Amino acid sequence: MEDISNHEKSSEDITPITPSSSINYDSYNYERDNTNNLYVQSIMNKSCVCDKEEKCSCKSEDSKVLSHSYVYAIGKIVYRFPSKSLEMELAQVIGNRSEKETKGLTREEISYQALIDPTNRYLARQLCYVMKIENIETYILIPTDPLDIDKFVQAVRTIPEPRDIDVIIGRRGPIASPETCNGLMLPIVMVDQIYSFDRESLIEAIPRKTGTSNQQFSKTSSVLFNQILQIADNAGATNEHRALNYLAVRYEKIYEQTQLMQDENYSFTGVEVRPSRLSGLRNVVDVIISYENRSNRAIRKWFVRVDVTEEFPFLVSPIQEYFER
Repeated sequence: MEDISNHEKSSEDITPITPSSSINYDSYNYERDNTNNLYVQSIMNKSCVCDKEEKCSCKSEDSKVLSHSYVYAIGKIVYRFPSKSLEMELAQVIGNRSEKETKGLTREEISYQALIDPTNRYLARQLCYVMKIENIETYILIPTDPLDIDKFVQAVRTIPEPRDIDVIIGRRGPIASPETCNGLMLPIVMVDQIYSFDRESLIEAIPRKTGTSNQQFSKTSSVLFNQILQIADNAGATNEHRALNYLAVRYEKIYEQTQLMQDENYSFTGVEVRPSRLSGLRNVVDVIISYENRSNRAIRKWFVRVDVTEEFPFLVSPIQEYFER
C-alpha cells in the first residue's frame, strides 16, 4: 500500500494544560534538553490539570493515567471555540476581509482561509481541537510542538466531507479541566502524528491483483474498513483497537486477502484480537480475520501479528492462515 503519509497533513503532540479561558500554547512548559531539542514536559506527570498545589478543583487527579497509555485513533478533527471572545475575534477578522475575498464562499471556507493566514496564527493557536469518533467528541488534542498548530488547522480542511478521515497517534493524559475547552471535559491526547486523507485515497492506494475489478475491490475494502471502525467502543486506546486501526490504514494485505477469499466464495464474517503466545517482554497481539464459505459454511481464518508495546505499532509477521490450537 502506498504509505498514507503521502496523503497526510502531519502533526505531533504532547503537552501540559493551563486553566485559562483558551488553550494558549505559548504558556506551556516547554524546555530544552542538553541536545538543544525542544520537548514538552509531559502532562501525565502532573497531579492536577488546574495547576493547584493543594486542592484540585477540576478533579483531574482522579483520572491520571500511566505514561504508557497510547492512542491510535481514527476519526475526524474539528475545532471548538474555548471562549466567546475568540469566536467574535475570528468573526471580526473575517469581516475585515474584502468582499472580493469572501463572496460566494461557505462559512467553512472563509474560516479556513482566515485561520491558515500567518497573520491570524494567534487565533489558530488558541482554538480547541477535538477528535470525533463515530460522530462523538472523544479527545481534546494538544500539539507537541506549538509550530505544528498549522497542521491541526489543515486537518480541519477547507470543505469538510463525511468521508474525510484523520488518524492520530499519541499519548493519553488526564481529563481536561472545564476551562480548557469551554466546559468540554474529555481525555487529553498529546498527538505525535496525524494522517489526514479521505476514504477514496486510502482505497486507491491499495495495490490490487491483476484482473481484479476495481469497483468490486473498492467495495470489499470499504466494507472491511467500516467493520474495523464500527467495532464497539473503538476509541483507539486499547492495545486491541490500536492494532486494528494500525492495520486498517497501514497494511494493505488484509484488503487483498479479503478480496481473494470472496473470489473463492467466502464472506468476511468478523475480526478479533487475541494476545499472542509470542508475547514476552514485548506486547504482541494476533489480529484474526474470519471468513465463511457461502456453500457449506466452513470457516477459514487468517491472522497478522502486531507489536503494540510502544506508541507506534508495527508488523511482527505478515498475514497467514490461522489454525486453532
